[in-house]
Amino acid sequence: MVTIQDTELRQGIVAAIGRAKELSQSVLVSEVQKIDRLDSFHFFAAGRSRFLGERFFWQDPHGTYKLAGVGVVRQIQCDKASGRFVHIEKEWKQFIETAVLAGKQDVPGSGPAMFGGFSFDPLKDKTGLWSKFSQSHFHIPAFMLTVLEDEAYFTTNVVCTQHDDASLFDKISEERQAILAAAVREQEYSLPNLEALREIQPEEWKQSVKDLVESLENSGLKKVVLARELRLQFDQDVAVEGVLQRLTEQQRESFIFAFEANGDCFIGASPERLVKKEGEKVFSACVAGSIPRGKTPEEDRQLGKVLLEDQKNLIEHQYVVEMIKEAMQETCDRVVLPDGPKLMKMKYIQHLYTPVTGENRAGTSILDLVDRLHPTPALGGLPKEKAVEKIREIEILDRGLYASPIGWLDHLGNGEFAVAIRSALIQASEASLFAGCGIVADSDAESEYTETSIKFRPMLAALGGIKQ
Repeated sequence: MVTIQDTELRQGIVAAIGRAKELSQSVLVSEVQKIDRLDSFHFFAAGRSRFLGERFFWQDPHGTYKLAGVGVVRQIQCDKASGRFVHIEKEWKQFIETAVLAGKQDVPGSGPAMFGGFSFDPLKDKTGLWSKFSQSHFHIPAFMLTVLEDEAYFTTNVVCTQHDDASLFDKISEERQAILAAAVREQEYSLPNLEALREIQPEEWKQSVKDLVESLENSGLKKVVLARELRLQFDQDVAVEGVLQRLTEQQRESFIFAFEANGDCFIGASPERLVKKEGEKVFSACVAGSIPRGKTPEEDRQLGKVLLEDQKNLIEHQYVVEMIKEAMQETCDRVVLPDGPKLMKMKYIQHLYTPVTGENRAGTSILDLVDRLHPTPALGGLPKEKAVEKIREIEILDRGLYASPIGWLDHLGNGEFAVAIRSALIQASEASLFAGCGIVADSDAESEYTETSIKFRPMLAALGGIKQ
């Protein structure tokens, strides 16, 4: 069993209660301890009994960096259409500026940190599909596990008021030991039986592609990304743990995430980093242009060669490169990127990929970067504002958090956001899957429809909708 020593948390709670009385407002206490290695998935799963609907999970490609949080001590939300990134950052800074910090507070992704995301387009009419999530929605967890390579750190967050007393420590300590005890028990999670799979208005989607292609000439639009939905019905409620366990096994090359809110869960395995900030270093990635994987090594190499030489995909990819390069140059003192793209090979699909790195300009936060980068041409189109307006006008789907920034940031200014593609929204015994593709002047509706079908496959496999 992993145990947490009675260290600085008790003293921190006493200090925070005193500060809360002085300020007449609640005060956060955040303590970090290094602990023996603990599996982040099992920690997430252990929160089911006490914290269902209040959990998140994050794993970067190849599993070198993992976060899992359970419980919510504060939600930071915003349904404003304008200034939402600034609003969330302001609320976050106000929340942590009076915090009492204890323990080891220099590990990225530990201590006071929040996890969540932004909707794709806050001006799009919201439907009941996304009713459990705000347009901007973040959680500060009660307990969080941070696993960096082979080292594990445990954060305990407590919000103290002027009416609390030192007995609060005993309550928190008991909760903490219970979740840690449960986290060492390994379990297998099965999936319910899939009863029905329904494509949402497929013919209407194809027609919207055809209409868009016809309208692109003389419109000033170079590219518009259109997405569609696949709805799955199961014979009983879907346990998120089973889906997440499959994603961690099947999609190791991806950013794997799960974010619960009010009973629903948004989950996925995205190949695409939007931005990472670690100290003064900034990292982004251009992922656009795709082709299926081959059934044999030779076929796979040939398909990769076709993708690297295909002018439509190369042009589409270059749109993303130029946009991300420009956004990075606005916020970085130095930007570096290679001369051309390489292949990013996932389980079912391969993409053109160009990494971008930079040195952060003083005073620029990760949310400033997210604001400038979202949406990239790979998920919105070009020109950006006009493409988003077109999506808002003609797309059948309410994207919600799909194709949007999802990730975390900490009190030191570090953080990482992925683009929430290859994803699904799980709601009791149903799941909505999302996939999109870039429409340009010579796009063919049937080919684009096939491309979205390939992009559904990672989540379909994780939900048991296709055999491996």
